[in-house]
Amino acid sequence: MKKKVALITGITGQTGSYLAELLIKKKYQVHGIVRRSSLINTHRIDHMYNNKNLKLHYGDLMDPLSLNQIIEETKPDEIYNLAAQSHVSVSFKIPEYTTDVNALGCLRILEIIRQKNKNIKFYQASTSELYGKTLEVPQNEKTKFQPVSPYSISKLYAYWITKYYREAYNIYACNGILFNHESPRRGETFITRKITIGLAKIVSGKSKFLEVGNLNSLRDWGHAREYAKIQWLMMRGKKAKDYVVSTGKQYSIKNFIDMCFKYLNIKVVWSGKGLKTIATIKSFENKDYKIKKGQVIIKVNKKYYRPTEVGSLLGDSSKARKELGWKNKTNIFDLISEMLDRDLKIATGKNINEY
Repeated sequence: MKKKVALITGITGQTGSYLAELLIKKKYQVHGIVRRSSLINTHRIDHMYNNKNLKLHYGDLMDPLSLNQIIEETKPDEIYNLAAQSHVSVSFKIPEYTTDVNALGCLRILEIIRQKNKNIKFYQASTSELYGKTLEVPQNEKTKFQPVSPYSISKLYAYWITKYYREAYNIYACNGILFNHESPRRGETFITRKITIGLAKIVSGKSKFLEVGNLNSLRDWGHAREYAKIQWLMMRGKKAKDYVVSTGKQYSIKNFIDMCFKYLNIKVVWSGKGLKTIATIKSFENKDYKIKKGQVIIKVNKKYYRPTEVGSLLGDSSKARKELGWKNKTNIFDLISEMLDRDLKIATGKNINEY
């Protein structure tokens, strides 16, 4: 029996690496597109590097020639488009680049599918940021989109062009509207990983405090490994559909930090309001921590606020649970524990060879 062939853009990212692992276990031949650069950024998939069912190709979503050559060479049954300029805050500084990669990159792949082989199934990684300033809570597949950043606007184009190619050309093309998904593989500049790394450095004596932005932002956080699985499930249907992927539970940034403190057995006192909010250490149980009572451990800095804030994101994945049989299993405290365990090992200099 011929192996299924999958092509993943963004394979070196958090979710791309989990998806590659899953597909290899499912006996796929997996191909991944990586950008050629002066820095090697394959650490999330290095443990799979010698697997005969994984092959990497140099390419770029901004370069249609490379995309065409790779798709022609690999002849994929399925394409998962996970690559993006994925930093919301960065998108305000480089809106044109963000739009080229996120919006036109998606279009370029769909157009190659239309021209070369309409039997290729296509998955587009969409985002809860599409909902932006919506007042409807929770958000589902019928909630109106109100994006408020160059990132979310570029992703909105990708969402609609995917839907258009599905309806106009009868291509199996689907969108996964993924709410926040985290893991120990999360990029270090994203807020959750910034928090776990920052606190790990503080207790190991490498930093004194951590600066954050809006503590009141509300998010729906799940585990990236479980969100990778639903991407595969979405490609199994008889008909391509769009799905919201979320846990259905919501926490603020401050809640997330407090759960980190709980796991670390650190008690703090929060004081002040707005930009003057701080968290001060009241007590801690681990005598090896290089911290002290009365130490200010969290500060708020205006530079970490976005020009336009998205206040409340909470997903309703009833459709995915009913039609795909998917459900998340990792609660947020277990997710935080997994992230902190790894970052504590890194902060204390322990050798970490695999994810």
